[in-house]
Amino acid sequence: MKSDSIRILIVDDHPAMRAGLRALITSEAGMEVAAECGDGSVALDAYRVNQPDVVLMDLRMPILGGVEATLAIRSEFPDARIIVNTTYDGDEDIFRAIQSGAKSYLTKNMSKEEILGTIRHVYEGGTLLPSQVEERLRERLGRPELTKRELDVLDLLVKGRSNKEIADFLNLSEDAVKSRLKGLFLKLDVQDRTGAVVSALRHGIIHLE
Repeated sequence: MKSDSIRILIVDDHPAMRAGLRALITSEAGMEVAAECGDGSVALDAYRVNQPDVVLMDLRMPILGGVEATLAIRSEFPDARIIVNTTYDGDEDIFRAIQSGAKSYLTKNMSKEEILGTIRHVYEGGTLLPSQVEERLRERLGRPELTKRELDVLDLLVKGRSNKEIADFLNLSEDAVKSRLKGLFLKLDVQDRTGAVVSALRHGIIHLE
């Protein structure tokens, strides 16, 4: 392996995806796989040990997600160059990833040329968002921020809980839950519970497990 190769850490919980990325990277001159792991919970240790030039980070993983893993790596290695590579393209997913310090956000339907080009661009110190990702990010920036309590209510709403069940779970009165739902509907620009659930899933604010 050449010492001047771009060394890449792959973090993805799907073995087939890791194999595909590995094959793509090892077939490209000037790139090599420094290491790979199947969950964000071990990504920081893998980064410490291997000191990669670039990280390809999945977003949704069972133990620790990509946003949390990115924050953990960058808290210790502020100059870490991390590219999120995911099937999720909700504007909230994109916003959280960029907020955490990711330098790019790729969806897994990108061409191999786009993936390799982004790796090089980020390695050289740049940031790069595909046009469709940039458009979704602008959409998110135009939406009001939800509070922690509103997110808690929304999560239970998506799970099909009634107002009484939400109130009991969050130790709130039913009137307080109704008030928070009204605020949610206003911020999400919807009229009812069904609209809020559809909007939350479409934007990537909440994911079905």
